[in-house]
Amino acid sequence: MQKKYLTIYDDLVKKIKGKEIPVNTMLPSENELTVQYETSRETIRKALNLLSQNGYIQKIRGKGSIVIDVHKFSFPVSGIVSYKELSKQLHLSSKTIVQELGFIKEDEEIGKELDTTLEHVWKVIRTREISGEKIILDKDYFNNQQVPILTKDICENSIYEYIEGQLGLTIGFAQKEIVVEEPTEEDRRYLDLEGFSNIVVIKNHVYLEDTSLFQYTESRHRPDKFRFIDFARRIQG
Repeated sequence: MQKKYLTIYDDLVKKIKGKEIPVNTMLPSENELTVQYETSRETIRKALNLLSQNGYIQKIRGKGSIVIDVHKFSFPVSGIVSYKELSKQLHLSSKTIVQELGFIKEDEEIGKELDTTLEHVWKVIRTREISGEKIILDKDYFNNQQVPILTKDICENSIYEYIEGQLGLTIGFAQKEIVVEEPTEEDRRYLDLEGFSNIVVIKNHVYLEDTSLFQYTESRHRPDKFRFIDFARRIQG
């Protein structure tokens, strides 16, 4: 049986997506929601926290929670999260399409990014389709000294799940760069970009726990569907 706060969360998401609760309007207060759903305040707070985490509402101190634009997905900049994990967290109806899988033969720049020779680099190109629209192009490159085998099934499911679960490796940290570029011919071939003149690219160098560089990736996003979020804390001097 589904937990009460998840049932409330699902109901509020349905009302927001159906515009029963429009963008830029306030949700009922916590007290009103406890009466409406016949539950405790703690349960309501859990549901509201999940709505906030997934980008449906913004909490305003002293006022309550306002509904924000759900047509943009909140992608965390900090942390290392697989697309499968993120899709589950955001409750996305998504599909992964493997466009290309094999070894690099000519791209010297990617070899330099991974500090290795060309015959040791896997190239994986995947399109992420969300709600019927192709809006993310992931271009991943792996050093096959750490990742010796990749298959289409692995790439359609989760490469990180395979690396950690089957290879027993521990992913440690990543260095990230976010840039805005003009779409390439490849972007336009694999994504639904009609009418768009820019694309947001997150470039990652990903390292294992032992500090060895094993992955370079470019995750290319259609700009209208995403906001990239981070958490920062001011440290007093």
